[in-house]
Amino acid sequence: MSSDIQDQDSDLDIDPDPDPDADLDPDAETGATPCAYTDYRAGKAADDLPATGAEATGLESAVWDALYEIEDPEMPISIVDLGLIYGVSVDDEDGVATVDMTLTYSGCPARDMLTEEVEEVVVAVDGVEEATLRLVWSPEWTVEFVTERGKDDLREFGLSV
Repeated sequence: MSSDIQDQDSDLDIDPDPDPDADLDPDAETGATPCAYTDYRAGKAADDLPATGAEATGLESAVWDALYEIEDPEMPISIVDLGLIYGVSVDDEDGVATVDMTLTYSGCPARDMLTEEVEEVVVAVDGVEEATLRLVWSPEWTVEFVTERGKDDLREFGLSV
């Protein structure tokens, strides 16, 4: 079994060169004003995140289940519910799993600990022979990526979300 960590951009369809002076109107439903450099209306991020693995089947579902067991080191919340996992893909035939993950910010002091734990947990899933962790920085993580269950967990912990 082996694993690999890669830093790269996400496969999400985000405009790589947005106009920072674009007139971005607030979202009609939420009132949120998008950042010109992360214009979710131009890509798939708003619809695709938070990723929860709800549609996953087979080995991919088992990987998602394993990822739900990893808690953020600073708060009692799953890294999936925190919105750090952007996607999981598994080739069932050769057992290669790829996890797209971000961090709450690029200088996260828990980076090494989290990436090592994700690798260990994914490779430990029965049927996974190799794990690749891709750290992605686009779209940039925001509290909007926290699942409803995650928000409930954070409220129980005493945080306002």
